Amino acid sequence: MSPSTGSTASIAGCALQCRSKLLPCTGESPLADYNAMSIEQRLARLEAIEAIKQLKHRYFHACDTKQTDRVRDCFAEGVIDLRYGRIGEFSDRQQMLAVFTELACQDHIIEMHHGQNPQIELLGEDRATGIWGLYYYMIDTRRNTATQLAGFYEDEYAFVDGQWRIVKSHYEVTSTQILALEDSAVKALFAGASAPLSVDDPAKQAG
Repeated sequence: MSPSTGSTASIAGCALQCRSKLLPCTGESPLADYNAMSIEQRLARLEAIEAIKQLKHRYFHACDTKQTDRVRDCFAEGVIDLRYGRIGEFSDRQQMLAVFTELACQDHIIEMHHGQNPQIELLGEDRATGIWGLYYYMIDTRRNTATQLAGFYEDEYAFVDGQWRIVKSHYEVTSTQILALEDSAVKALFAGASAPLSVDDPAKQAG
């Protein structure tokens, strides 16, 4: 499901792209296809990619500011595919929103989602995929801990009712650091790839 650039997979997907006004297909290579685009097509492609980036930025900002309605509206209605590790797996946006509200919308939870290095690939006029890196930092003032995570999202997007929305999002943690913020010192509770549940249990964030 991951986007690929300049790969055999991209060339094989050319038949699908031929049907799109955004992605005309010459049957040669992705670069040749891009060179075959008109100025209008290139502009439409850039606008679509920018709109998808803005969608993901809105999602991160809404999470950090605990705006549940804006978080919900970043996702498509109906059946979707969300896998967020220990946070849970969800098949619609209301399921996800209920857990987000319980775990993140607490006064003692202070979060920062910093998305980076997006790789967006258009599959047609109304479908796209994306890979995002995430730098995440959370302070829990009740337990006096600070958690830093790094990882990446694999997303899919659909253009629905004039807006891009997330229809799939899988997140994988690649590094974790958890610190205990004691009065006299900072103590490392864990540093590595994925922390054990004993020191990284999302349920303990709930109010």
